[in-house]
Amino acid sequence: MADATTVQEVLDQLTELDASMPPTDGVKWFNKLYLEVTQLVASAVPNQPQADPGFLAALDVYFANRYFHALDAAGEAALPHEYPFHAWKPLFEARFNKEIAPVQFALAGMNAHINHDLAIGVCDTCAARGETPGGPQHKDYNSVNGLITKVEHEMKAWMMTGLLKELDLAFNPVDDIVAVWDVERARDAAWVRAEVLWTLRDVTELQDSYEAMNDRATELAGRALLVPVGLR
Repeated sequence: MADATTVQEVLDQLTELDASMPPTDGVKWFNKLYLEVTQLVASAVPNQPQADPGFLAALDVYFANRYFHALDAAGEAALPHEYPFHAWKPLFEARFNKEIAPVQFALAGMNAHINHDLAIGVCDTCAARGETPGGPQHKDYNSVNGLITKVEHEMKAWMMTGLLKELDLAFNPVDDIVAVWDVERARDAAWVRAEVLWTLRDVTELQDSYEAMNDRATELAGRALLVPVGLR
């Protein structure tokens, strides 16, 4: 999959993936949630004031390409032994496990993408634009929290009720697992990680160690989100 260069290309690739993945593929449910969030943000951002015009659109693209790279490297069969994207491993290893509820797959993808990829995306975006992560960028970054939270809550509710009716499936309760995840807190933490990574940009070895540590920590959280709940 070629790198996206515009928000529309991100949407096109997410839409294509949504159409190509069967309901038995857990990655489909993260991809669908991601598509819904991106559509809402893409339609809303141009109509609201921006402290740093263009930052959010650029971030959307750099951020999305992190997911596309991880997905491409995973392939469609067994995960390669040397798969390098540790934060994404739990989702791609478990993607066809029938005893994991769709909402768990969606949140595990959000965990990998926000708790690991987002900080790197912020740094990549600022570097490409010749900026430093600061007040204007942070203001725009926070401006979409309400939109993202709204669509995430709606999609979680649908995946726990309406979707299961559509698929004629019933899982044991996942409320405790779902309650662990909070997208706004995750985005707040991701911004702090971005600031740390940016501060360490001239200390390459330490920056790499910090990123690797976060990659592994995010992997651990993903495995907790994907504990099989079993069909009821």
